[in-house]
Amino acid sequence: MESIRKYVAEVIGTFVLVLLGCGTAMLVGCGADFGGGYILTALAFGLVIVGMAYCIGNISGCHINPAVSLGVLLSGGMTFTDFVGYVVSQCLGAIAGAGMLKAIFNLGDVVDKTGGYGANGLANVNGSAGAGLLVEIILTFIFVMTILGVTSKKANHGSFGGLIIGLTLTLVHIFGIGLTGTSVNPARSLGPALLAGGDALGDLWVFIVGPFVGAALAAVVYKLLEDPSKNVKPVAEKAAAAVKTAAPVKANVTKSNNHPNKKKKK
Repeated sequence: MESIRKYVAEVIGTFVLVLLGCGTAMLVGCGADFGGGYILTALAFGLVIVGMAYCIGNISGCHINPAVSLGVLLSGGMTFTDFVGYVVSQCLGAIAGAGMLKAIFNLGDVVDKTGGYGANGLANVNGSAGAGLLVEIILTFIFVMTILGVTSKKANHGSFGGLIIGLTLTLVHIFGIGLTGTSVNPARSLGPALLAGGDALGDLWVFIVGPFVGAALAAVVYKLLEDPSKNVKPVAEKAAAAVKTAAPVKANVTKSNNHPNKKKKK
């Protein structure tokens, strides 16, 4: 039952990511020559992560990205069974999000300024699969490294983790939109590409391989760099230790306060 809740949360999170992220791109246009639309699209993707992190983060961890799930798997943060369940859920959510966009734009006769439901492509790198792979590997590496650092059990970043991750996704979008449209997420690329077809579907492999390679590299590098001797006590352990230390003091105070009353009764 717990796994089902996680998978449903991942479906919802990825659905929202594609709906609002790709939907914003479709409405405002996200080419490099559309400065305002460029920034709005980057912010849309980043803000979805912030919102979902504080919404479903406590249920599934808010991966909503197969590349992130791969990084967590290789870091020992989840089982292979859960990894498969997460990836399937994320892909279903992305397809549903793209389908909802198609329904809204078709029913409302709204112009899609991306021409392909916000699908990623290689047109801005002159069709170069090599350039597209490099961009996606590097950007996913940066994104997943940030996530692994923020969520590490050996660090304590408080309640700002979701904000940091969302801002990082915004940052990589600001650089990558003008090159590949920025995927760093195979599921996010899959949904729109299935509906757009054509070149978007033909180039899809780049936006699956690139993010997975970048995530795997991030997991390996972070594991090598992280200090194995550093171990921050969980908040619950700290609280328990504080209560244990304070208990004798409280007992002494109570005893001393009751002593005068006993004398008066005598």
